[in-house]
Amino acid sequence: MNEIQLTAYEVRPDEEPLLEALAESLHFDLIKTGEPLTQETLSLAQGSVGVTTLGQSDMNEEMFRALSALGVKGYSTRTVGYNHVDLHGAKQHGVQVSNASYAPNGVADYTVMLMLMCLRCYKPALYRINVNDYSLEGLMGRELRSLTVGVVGTGRIGRAVIENLSGFGCRILAHSLHPSEEMKNKVTFVDMDTLYRESDILTLHTRLTDISYHMINQRTIAKMKPGIILINCARGELMDIEAVTEGIESQKLGGLALDVFENENGIYHRDLKTSILKNRDMAYLRQFPNVVMTQHMAFYTQEAVESMARCGVESLLAFAKGEDWPDRLC
Repeated sequence: MNEIQLTAYEVRPDEEPLLEALAESLHFDLIKTGEPLTQETLSLAQGSVGVTTLGQSDMNEEMFRALSALGVKGYSTRTVGYNHVDLHGAKQHGVQVSNASYAPNGVADYTVMLMLMCLRCYKPALYRINVNDYSLEGLMGRELRSLTVGVVGTGRIGRAVIENLSGFGCRILAHSLHPSEEMKNKVTFVDMDTLYRESDILTLHTRLTDISYHMINQRTIAKMKPGIILINCARGELMDIEAVTEGIESQKLGGLALDVFENENGIYHRDLKTSILKNRDMAYLRQFPNVVMTQHMAFYTQEAVESMARCGVESLLAFAKGEDWPDRLC
């Protein structure tokens, strides 16, 4: 038995061997479950100095109070995003918090893939070939080199998307609160109105904040080119889905690719073949031939999952030893 015990919640089958190998090599005892962290599953954290979850657990102030009472000193989310975490509540009860990190390449590659799928009418083409319809009518695409792509946010993922796009010969515009000098030879930084007005494709790579919440809405869509293609591999809440749906129905939007969706919790990453889908907007929007939707999987590569698992436990071990961690949030 090791001196340190950690509890991992929401453990997917692909994570199990990674976490078990880390427990053996880093010398800690691991308690793991596929269930989220709730008041009902809290007892599994008894005796642990740290707990880790994915994004389905509601990490509110009450939960951090309960963890602190059990003697838990650290919490890590094995995700990059941490909107499900009450950082103030964690700090109030003395629980240190960290998030995961991974290379941006997987999401950046996936983003460009979605652009190409929309441009080349992949969805209706796939449906046709499955019923032996090999016609071309309605499937004429466009070439990326002749278009203007707008990138919202030039953090690690946004920069990687720009790097990928630079090989296609397209014009690239970007908006960032902190424009990078090193990127100015590959992209033209503009204000948001210019980005909306001139982009043929618009891709979102910005954090979800009070300011960015529903940044794609009826007012901003009105500023966009007719036929613009929207790509969202960031957060579903960046889009007012009612306004986006109206844009698809009116054909103001020429295409839409979503790897994320508002109120996706409880739906994505689950097998619901025999269930009733409770998100009506999701069920309605996915029917359109120019709408591509995937199950929040842009991040899902072998390399990223390994990095997320490692960050999840190594940060907790650092907290237990009184050491700092680069991705510490509080």
